[in-house]
Amino acid sequence: MTGIALGCIADDFTGATDLANNLVRAGLRVVQTIGVPRRPVRDADAVVIALKSRTAPVAEAVSASLGAATWLQAQGARCLYFKVCSTFDSTHKGNIGPVAEALADLVGARFVPVAPAFPANGRTVFQGHLFVGDQLLSESPMRTHPLTPMTDANLMRVLQPQLASRRVGLVARQHLAGGAAAVHERAGNLAEQGVQMAIVDTVEQPDLAVLAAAVAQGNWPLVVAGSGLAIELPGAMGLKRHTQADALPATDGARAIVSGSCSAATNAQVAAFMARGGSAFAIDGLRLAAGADALVDEALAWAAAHLGAQPVLFYATAQAETVRSVQQALGVERAGELIEQALARIARGLVDRGVRQLVVAGGETSGACVKALGIEQLRIGAQIDPGVPWCHADPPGLRIALKSGNFGGTDFFHKAFATT
Repeated sequence: MTGIALGCIADDFTGATDLANNLVRAGLRVVQTIGVPRRPVRDADAVVIALKSRTAPVAEAVSASLGAATWLQAQGARCLYFKVCSTFDSTHKGNIGPVAEALADLVGARFVPVAPAFPANGRTVFQGHLFVGDQLLSESPMRTHPLTPMTDANLMRVLQPQLASRRVGLVARQHLAGGAAAVHERAGNLAEQGVQMAIVDTVEQPDLAVLAAAVAQGNWPLVVAGSGLAIELPGAMGLKRHTQADALPATDGARAIVSGSCSAATNAQVAAFMARGGSAFAIDGLRLAAGADALVDEALAWAAAHLGAQPVLFYATAQAETVRSVQQALGVERAGELIEQALARIARGLVDRGVRQLVVAGGETSGACVKALGIEQLRIGAQIDPGVPWCHADPPGLRIALKSGNFGGTDFFHKAFATT
C-alpha cells in the first residue's frame, strides 16, 4: 500500500483505537496496526501504529516511534500525528517530550502544536491548564494514577522539563478566536522568540477546527495531540469521506470482558455490570503472586461453566487503596506485570473457548491482551462511546474493543454488547 494521507503513532493501544475511532467518524477508512506492520495494509486512508511506549524507557520509546514514523513516511504520509493521552499521562522524563522532539527532528518541523484536549470527553485546556470535567488535572483522579500520577495541570510546566533543546509556549484561546491566520501569526511570533512547541488552548471543539485549518494551510508536518483533533483534521486536509468507513464483518460467538484498569470510570463500569446481575470473576494481585498458573486455570474453568448467552467479566479493577496495598506488597512494576500477563492469558483462553466479542479495559491490559492474541492489524468500526470503537481482527476472526480506563459511561459494558 502506498499513498496514505495521514500517518499516526499512538503511545498506547487504547489511545490508538481512540484516535482511529475519530478518524473513522470523519469518514476515513482506518487500519490500526500493532507495531510497525509486517504485512501489507490495504484499503486505508490512514494508518494508526499502536505502540506500547507511554511508560517504556525513554530511549526505547523514541526508537520505536522513529521506526513507526519512518515506515509511515515511506508510505507517503503527508502529516504525522503523534497521539498522546487527553490527560497528558507522562513522567518527569517523558515520554511525550522526548518522542515529540525526535519526531520533529525527523520531519524538520520548525513549529509543533500540542493539543491533547478532547472536549467531548470532558478534557479541555485553558491558559495552558488541563481540566478533566470541571476539575484541574492535578485535582482529578489522575493525581493518583498508579504509573503516571499527574500532579500539575500546567502543561507547559509538565512538558518543558522533558525537552532537551526546544522551548514550550502557548497558543491561547484569544489567538484561536482570530482563526487560522491568527494561529499562524502566533506560531511565527513564538518561533522568532525561539519557541518551537506550543500547548494549544481548547475549550470547545471549534477550537480544534481552527487548529486543524492552520495545520492544513501551513502544511505543518507534525502534530502532537489527543484524539479530538482527528475529528477535524481530515476535512481540513481535503481528504475524501467514505460513507461505509465503519463497516465490519459480522462476528458470532460468546462475549466477555477483561478489565485491568483501576480508573474511577472503570471501577464504576465494573460495579454497574455486577449490579445488573452480570457474572464476574475477580483477579486478586496477592493471589497471583502466590500462584499465577493456578488462578488463571481457575478463572478459565469458571469461564467454561459461565460462557453462554450473557457476557462475563474478569476483573483486576480495584479502588486506589487496594491497588496501593498490592503495590506495597509486591512493588509497582511486579504488581502491574503480574496482572497484565494473567489477564492476557485469560483473554487468550477465552478466545480459544469460543469468545468472539471481547471488551478489554485499560491501556496496559489492552497491550498485553493484543500481544497474547497475536493480533497485528485491526479494522476500525463504529463507535460505542466517545473514544472507543468496535474493531475487527482477522485472525483470529474476533470483534474487540480496547477501552482506555478513563473512557466510557457507567453502562459501557452493557452498551458495548448492545451495539455489536
